[in-house]
Amino acid sequence: MAVATIAIASKNVRAFSVALNKVFVPVKSSLNSNVGGMSDELGIPCEEECALEAYPNLPASVHPGVLSGQAMLDLLEDAKTKGYAIPAVNCVTSSSINACLEAARKNDAPIIIQFSSGGSQFYGGKSLDNTNYAAAIAGAVSGAFHVRTMAEQYGVPVILHTDHCAKKLLPWIDGLLDASERYFKKHGEPLFSSHMIDLSEEPIEENIDICKDYLKRMSTMGMILEMELGITGGEEDGVNNEDVDIEDLYSKPEEIYQVYEELSPISPLFTIAAAFGNVHGVYSPGNVRLEPKILSRAQAYISDKLGNNAPADKKPVMFVFHGGSGSDVSDIQEAIGYGVVKMNIDTDTQWSYWSGIKKFEAEYHDYLQTQIGNPEGPEKPNKKHYDPRECIRSAEVSTVERLEQCYADLKCQNVLGLGAPSKAENILGPRRGGLPV
Repeated sequence: MAVATIAIASKNVRAFSVALNKVFVPVKSSLNSNVGGMSDELGIPCEEECALEAYPNLPASVHPGVLSGQAMLDLLEDAKTKGYAIPAVNCVTSSSINACLEAARKNDAPIIIQFSSGGSQFYGGKSLDNTNYAAAIAGAVSGAFHVRTMAEQYGVPVILHTDHCAKKLLPWIDGLLDASERYFKKHGEPLFSSHMIDLSEEPIEENIDICKDYLKRMSTMGMILEMELGITGGEEDGVNNEDVDIEDLYSKPEEIYQVYEELSPISPLFTIAAAFGNVHGVYSPGNVRLEPKILSRAQAYISDKLGNNAPADKKPVMFVFHGGSGSDVSDIQEAIGYGVVKMNIDTDTQWSYWSGIKKFEAEYHDYLQTQIGNPEGPEKPNKKHYDPRECIRSAEVSTVERLEQCYADLKCQNVLGLGAPSKAENILGPRRGGLPV
């Protein structure tokens, strides 16, 4: 699924900036008054990059930590203008979140961290009862606080998002919006940056009407609503679209414009998931036929409709590329040229995490069969090998390496202007009993 964030024409960006100031100034004294906000609240150190008020290469509103409102909008507009896209990674544990933050800092770049309903439930614990999505709500909120705490420490800007929410899952999003509204009353910003509502299987009129209601609620907090038109093929998180009609995999410019017409009077803070042949998962070459030029045709169609209100670059839409895992780099970079600012990655990072564990087991197999006894002797202990931190760290390293490839493919390296991170010190390593992973 290609998600198209409807870009705001220049005059609308300025108008929304004024509106944001009216909402946020009474709560915050400046654009960057929330720098180190979570660290200050929890009483943990916030030094060096954590304490930055802005980045050398980004708009002044963009700061370390979770973004919303104008700062989030400025970051996405910067991506569209400069021609890069931000990776959006589905996370299911604090370990996968930390790997994303590490990769972002290593590549001197922002990142989008997102949770699915199933991933949220797993984050909360599979033994918790999920009636009315209680476990999924609790897991997502818990993950959000982890992201907010650690994003500042890593010194990177993060968009905190939730992925596909079908009609039956709307109570999950309702619970998360309740949490964001409580957080907003105290902090002047929402807990999450954005949510996706996926009603692509419903009639388009119902899809739009429900999204209008959610946009009214979310935009008052400076949150982006992501909605879907067309269907992403394949299977992800229990949703199977492997047998959908082929025409449903390709959106029409007229449909995208219909959504724009209905939602833009409410707020410019919305995105549209416009399908251009995307699929979830990884398939053999030839089984997936992407048509990025659909995005170009949509840009031209909407620009024509906007007339004098269209932006100078004739790219009124900021697109997001769903089903990015396994896609050809040429298709990815062509899509970026048509205004893609975000690409979702899940299948490839699932594999990279597993492959790190697999590699660790293969390398230390003979040390992982018993608690005592290994090739060095029958009385030698194996504790430092089966310590779960070791295989988990191997999984994180593998994921960071895979995300570095993603960042390169998306032209999203050296975006912040901080340079390479300094070497971490005082960490568990071989000299202190750890393994070299």
